[in-house]
Amino acid sequence: MTASTLTTRLAALAAALLPALSPAATPTAPVQDVTPLTLERVFGEPPLQGRLTRQAEISPDGAWVSYLRPSATDSDQLELWAQPAAGGAPRKLVSAAEVLGGRSQQLTEAERMALERKRITQGGITSYQWCGPSGKTLLFPLSGDLYLVRLTEQGPKAQRLTNDEQVPEQDPTCSPDGRQIAYVKGGDLWVQPLDGGAARALTRGATETRYWGLAEFIAAEELSRQRGYWWSPDGQRLLALQVDESEVPVKTRAQIFADRTTMTQQRYPGAGEHNARVTAWTLQIADGRATPLPLAADAEYIARAGWFGDGTPWLQWLTRDQRRLALTEYANGTGAGRVVIDERDPAWVEVHDDLLEIDGLTLSGQPALLWSSESSGRRQLVLVDRRTGERRPLTNEPEPVAHRVCSDGKTVVYAAARDRGRTRELFAIDLQGHARPLDGAQPRQWRDARGDGDCAQLLVTRGAWGEPPALSLQSVKPGAAAVALPGDAPDPLLARIVPRPEVVEIVAADGRTPLNALYFAPLDGKAGPHAVITMAYGGPGIGLTNWNWSRDTALIAYWQRRGYGVFTLDTRGMQNRDREFTRAHRHAFGVVDAADLFAAVRQLPQRVTGVDPKRIGFFGWSYGGFLAVRAMLDTDTPFAAAVAGAPPTDWTLYDTAYTERYLGMPQDGQGGQTAPYRQANLVLRADQLSKPLLVIHGTADDNVLFEHTLRLAEALQNQAAPFELMIYPGKAHGIAGRGPKLHLYRTIDAFFARSLAP
Repeated sequence: MTASTLTTRLAALAAALLPALSPAATPTAPVQDVTPLTLERVFGEPPLQGRLTRQAEISPDGAWVSYLRPSATDSDQLELWAQPAAGGAPRKLVSAAEVLGGRSQQLTEAERMALERKRITQGGITSYQWCGPSGKTLLFPLSGDLYLVRLTEQGPKAQRLTNDEQVPEQDPTCSPDGRQIAYVKGGDLWVQPLDGGAARALTRGATETRYWGLAEFIAAEELSRQRGYWWSPDGQRLLALQVDESEVPVKTRAQIFADRTTMTQQRYPGAGEHNARVTAWTLQIADGRATPLPLAADAEYIARAGWFGDGTPWLQWLTRDQRRLALTEYANGTGAGRVVIDERDPAWVEVHDDLLEIDGLTLSGQPALLWSSESSGRRQLVLVDRRTGERRPLTNEPEPVAHRVCSDGKTVVYAAARDRGRTRELFAIDLQGHARPLDGAQPRQWRDARGDGDCAQLLVTRGAWGEPPALSLQSVKPGAAAVALPGDAPDPLLARIVPRPEVVEIVAADGRTPLNALYFAPLDGKAGPHAVITMAYGGPGIGLTNWNWSRDTALIAYWQRRGYGVFTLDTRGMQNRDREFTRAHRHAFGVVDAADLFAAVRQLPQRVTGVDPKRIGFFGWSYGGFLAVRAMLDTDTPFAAAVAGAPPTDWTLYDTAYTERYLGMPQDGQGGQTAPYRQANLVLRADQLSKPLLVIHGTADDNVLFEHTLRLAEALQNQAAPFELMIYPGKAHGIAGRGPKLHLYRTIDAFFARSLAP
């Protein structure tokens, strides 16, 4: 559900930026001669946008750019590729098929769930890392085992490190010197030298409910922490988390496939229920000696962890209500912790990855700490004295800072919003607060970056409306030419079908807050008012209406050709705006977002021509699915029909950290639910359905459990209220696979054709 989501995003390579139509252009009349487009092509092979990559990295020596790339023969299979940083042709390093030698890829249920937490639906090589400082070795897991790829003069050479597919080695990491690796096996932490020595366990005694070194469900799903242990700078210790799930309620999840039903026992903490108990320890690599790092009594979640350069471990922890985030350090790796930073917010504190030591500035005898805070009203970077906690502002951006990228100790590179959150740009700032945009800044684009170890070179990804993300290597210093990293070219058809967006000035239901909204006019060449399909997410942590590349580009173009206008917007509470905007969801799921959605749809016919206000539909997924159902269970709805994908319908069924952050605890102390939960409970609104509704859900969804849709279905049936339901056996929160995905959108297309007909 998070942005994790959904949250950051070095995703892609593209050979050339598209000659896309200007996003400022507004069509004045329907276009008669339009390039045809089918759903089969929208979801077919090869992808219209080209085979976009993921997990792009600069090698430690700066010589290579590596990434995962979909196979040319099957986009659902990822391969490990690299290309010279100085320019040159990309080359495949290894594929799953080559390594497995005809064996089928195997995944345990735990591994499948871990991939779901990362929103990875493809197979093959799904993660990797550079191992050590040489830039010659990469480590990756595959089918339960671990492998190395060494870059030699004779080409890449793959080496199998482990041989036990039945008990997988999970979350491997290399030591800082690249001489050994650590991983989790059977719930315990192990270390293994890369010189051929034997693996050995650092911990023992793991059980089904107690394990070391893995992120628990809440950390991975809602706090964007995918790891449970960290190497010390000298490679002599691990900072490791132990997870005890014994008090977490067990949810029996039926994974309903076409030919079988598998009952899966999942430790899933619903709102108001017990979380896993997580404790922190330092482990000596030499002998496994464990030392506890005590936490405050009100520390509920460990959001981040790591080491300062002097070998001091630190933890960032949240209270259960998430109104307090504390950074605590442990001198000498023992004893009671000392709070260095204490961040508080009356609504909730957003976790981030901006903590960084700034070696070029000494405060109270130690390197200053880089931190980000929303205490000013919008997220900005600050410098913090590690001993005293005293802060000094660093950035003073007119819009929120998205995140820091890197620092060389004297300059900090960061990404920040522009154009009311619709643009993201890169900036460099010195420690005196003098900021400048990095080369390549321009209106209506979306840039992000990762830095090399010295923050001298950046791996920049640039997207824009109608232009798939493209990678380049760029110097932080101004004036140096960027090195384009050409990749898989988009299909030429994409340039011909890119929709022209019209910026629509929409005001929120409060009558004063501007909302970001775009409209795409129908292209069927027919006169008269047209039906409109509205697309929105509405939930916190994500912003979708911007000038970045949109994965819905071809779908929008298809619906235009079907004779629909398409309307997209971000309601209050969504990302990339000031704190007041992003806190709108506090105790208000289904209130502020629904009010904004209704207000926007009612304004649309006055803002653009040719809209039939009686034929406006809505389509949303996940939180957007909740909003779709909420919009239809309302006697005042302006919508004629809606499609809801994987909708949360009763927030007491959703997990603790996400739900309680926004709605608080569900119990009112008198045996009932609190008002925020009652008003967001869609099951209680079932008697208000009077227009067509299509609900879609995967039966193996371990994020929004299938039970959400079952409860809604039962309530609607008890009201004798007709609705449509499409289930996908064995599918998780997203519907993966070309065939099922094509079926999904054919189903949605047919529903709108029936329900929005004149």
